[in-house]
Amino acid sequence: MEVKWLEDFLALAQTLNFSKAADERNVTQSAFSRRIRQLEAWVGTSLIDRATYPSRLTEAGKRFVPIAEQTLQGLYQARRNLQHEEGNDARTVTLTALHTLSFTFFPNLLTDLREKLGPLVSHMRPDSGSMEENLNSLIDGDSDFLLTYQNLHVPMLLDPQFEHHRLGAETIIPVSAADANGKPLHSLEPGFAHVSYQKTSFFGQLMAGTLATRLPADNRVHVGSHSVGLKAMVTSGWGLSWIPESLVKAELGDGRLVRAAEPEWDIEVEIRLYRSKENRRPIVRKIWDVLVAAG
Repeated sequence: MEVKWLEDFLALAQTLNFSKAADERNVTQSAFSRRIRQLEAWVGTSLIDRATYPSRLTEAGKRFVPIAEQTLQGLYQARRNLQHEEGNDARTVTLTALHTLSFTFFPNLLTDLREKLGPLVSHMRPDSGSMEENLNSLIDGDSDFLLTYQNLHVPMLLDPQFEHHRLGAETIIPVSAADANGKPLHSLEPGFAHVSYQKTSFFGQLMAGTLATRLPADNRVHVGSHSVGLKAMVTSGWGLSWIPESLVKAELGDGRLVRAAEPEWDIEVEIRLYRSKENRRPIVRKIWDVLVAAG
């Protein structure tokens, strides 16, 4: 058995096309086909039905897909754990965080952890803008933690091996640039200029789940995935948007931004940290224990 055989098989299971899968794996089609046959010989049964076009998985192949996925995930995680537990990586943690939280919440969290645990090296993976991809970074073991907002209207489809700890709360509020009299330049009325979020982002799903049926008809003038970018558009007068209150605290204080609607339009969210129980890196366990003990 070779790890690359499993990787080849999963590429083929996704594309069901030998040529495309071989291209993805950067090998010739003949070499790719030979490796798939070697895997089948090792397993002892056919995994691919080659009598049809496009190819399809046999029943055994379908059952083998989750086995291959879990095997690779376990091997990769074990390798990462062993690498991290030795040398300079022993105090390095990798996080995926929503873009806003990396600005507003994470620096203070890291300061608190360093005071209690000593030196830490944090590696922040970029927010892809897609909630699904952010979750996958945790599921695939690319991140030790996921720092995110959470609301019942944005489901977190995670297996029981993943757990979370509540770190705080946040209010998402509708804001607009101010006119000469300090009043909202844009307000919630039919046809309002809307600076909105990508549907796949956390805030896009949050808006769709909590307010979509209540909102008056809008005129979308800009769509983005990160609150920092939307705040800049709102501050420049393009329209109104829902932004985390902590991110617009300074602008509300000096009058550059004002509330664009009554508090009944606010959205409450939790700030949560997620991790996999199967991640046994000592530094990850220490961080988790400190946070849980703090309440």
